[in-house]
Amino acid sequence: MHPFRKAVENRDSAAIEALLAEDVVFTSPVAFKPYPGKAMTAAILRGVLRVFEDFSYVKEIANPDGRDHAFVFTATVAGKQIQGCDFLHFDEEGKIDDFMVMVRPLSAAQALSEAMGAQFDKIAQEAAGG
Repeated sequence: MHPFRKAVENRDSAAIEALLAEDVVFTSPVAFKPYPGKAMTAAILRGVLRVFEDFSYVKEIANPDGRDHAFVFTATVAGKQIQGCDFLHFDEEGKIDDFMVMVRPLSAAQALSEAMGAQFDKIAQEAAGG
């Protein structure tokens, strides 16, 4: 099992953060602009762990050199079933430097947007070191 998948499935936020490059860029399925930096990405991912219920990876796809992975998942957000995919790129040191998430259907994406919006003050505080 891939270390990232293991960390997420174990809900181990410290292990997830350890896999992030300092210059990682997180592209959200519900925000217009990407979020740069390890502190912000780690805080967003902790927020996601708080709002996703019944989270499970159902498929893992990797290119032969191991630097690009797609992790297909299912979860529940505010009572809505969501399907999504984490697209990750790993740098030369094996750290995630690009993290893009896509989700469907629209009703679940909207529920995710609302749930994460409610988390954003806490996310910003965590990212700032508070």
